[in-house]
Amino acid sequence: LVLGRSRHGDTDQSVKWYKSVFQFDASCVEAIACIGTHNFYSDMPEIALRSFRRLLQMGISNSELYTNIALCCFYSQQYDMALTCFERAVTLSDKESAADVWYNIGHVAVGIGDSNLAYQAFQLALISDNNHAEAYNNLAVLEMRKGKVEQARAYFLAAISINQELYEAHYNLSILSESQGDLNTSYKEVRKSIEAFPSHVDSKNLLSQLKQYFTLL
Repeated sequence: LVLGRSRHGDTDQSVKWYKSVFQFDASCVEAIACIGTHNFYSDMPEIALRSFRRLLQMGISNSELYTNIALCCFYSQQYDMALTCFERAVTLSDKESAADVWYNIGHVAVGIGDSNLAYQAFQLALISDNNHAEAYNNLAVLEMRKGKVEQARAYFLAAISINQELYEAHYNLSILSESQGDLNTSYKEVRKSIEAFPSHVDSKNLLSQLKQYFTLL
């Protein structure tokens, strides 16, 4: 099963451009944020943390920034600081940002093995934004772990109806369907997963297994 990954700022493909901007304007907020996000997704949370702390020093204070700092702290194993920053993020959140804050709290809770906290956080994310596809996907994963197959299926379908490009939901629904003997649905969903994320290795492996099943039938 694949959980939706943490939401850490806005992914930007123009890292090189921002680095060149940064050379001319070291106080460019967009450049600092982009470089921090790039470093985070490059598995360098400690370095990313420097960028986001710099934004704090520049006087920027909002829920998104504290969420990003919390995630960097968590993946840098600074757990107490991560908790403090998430609390600050919740305090500063508004109707638009609350869902992502709670979603990320749930994501971290899964990481530390606290399923109850994760479940509550994902539910709070959906209360804030009922169209949060990743929260539906992750709730479905938790339901599957508890053996609640039909509830999990409903959540996966909800995630897909909101975001057809969410490969995690397609892949997870494929896994669920395969475990229930519904190979046709499993095959259909894993192909959609690969369409959304062509380099996803687990989806490719599952598709190969399903093709072998159909060959033997």
